[in-house]
Amino acid sequence: ETPQVPMDYTWAKKLGLVRKPANFISSISDDRGDELKYGGMSISDVFHKDVGIGGVLSLLWFRRRLPEACCKFIEMVLMVTADHGPAVSGAHNAIVTARAGKDLISSLSAGLLTVGPRFGGALDDAARMFKEAHEQGSTPKRFVDSCKKGNKLIMGIGHRIKSLSNPDQRVVLIKNYAKKHFGSTPILDFALGVEQITTSKRANLILNVDGCIAVCFVDMLKSCGAFTPEEVEDLLSFGCLNGLFVLGRSIGFIG
Repeated sequence: ETPQVPMDYTWAKKLGLVRKPANFISSISDDRGDELKYGGMSISDVFHKDVGIGGVLSLLWFRRRLPEACCKFIEMVLMVTADHGPAVSGAHNAIVTARAGKDLISSLSAGLLTVGPRFGGALDDAARMFKEAHEQGSTPKRFVDSCKKGNKLIMGIGHRIKSLSNPDQRVVLIKNYAKKHFGSTPILDFALGVEQITTSKRANLILNVDGCIAVCFVDMLKSCGAFTPEEVEDLLSFGCLNGLFVLGRSIGFIG
């Protein structure tokens, strides 16, 4: 019996029967149809439903539309992290690069390359640190004592200028929003318990804006009902919190 000869690929491709496999795919947007889609939502609906920047970010980063309170919180984070003056490493580098005659993209890149544990990159570590301590059943005092014994910095705690008597209004705004709009705030409450202990030693060892954003973001993910515990873990491990800082601070660097 004569074996069946497979179809010639070149001939089949000309007839439109097969296509070459894609080298890259995107799970967050789709431009193949009549209209661009973000996370399954058409660009027309993005504007008709007025989802805003927070809604667009939720569709592209989290591949789902989050509740309105969560989208507003994301926008709030971008607003409070947009700039903090020239006396930080990122802004300094961006300014120096611009004054050296380099273009906008080069200046922005120079500023962003300084983001790390000592500037803007503490959000992910703070989120993990407070979340793990709370879920392990630790008390704020045991947590502080453990960090002291292990000679570990508590990420998200401490500010050079702000203190209990001179609070950071960004922290006040974020904290109040989370308390008002999120179903529960156990990680924020735990962090505030840690703050009570650390500020008893020194007044400027407050929950700073990085720490406040981090713990409130974890509470948002856990309480909004859009994510499983496994998905929350994945999102925190992907660095999305530091991504929010980079996105927000880019506004100031470009300015």
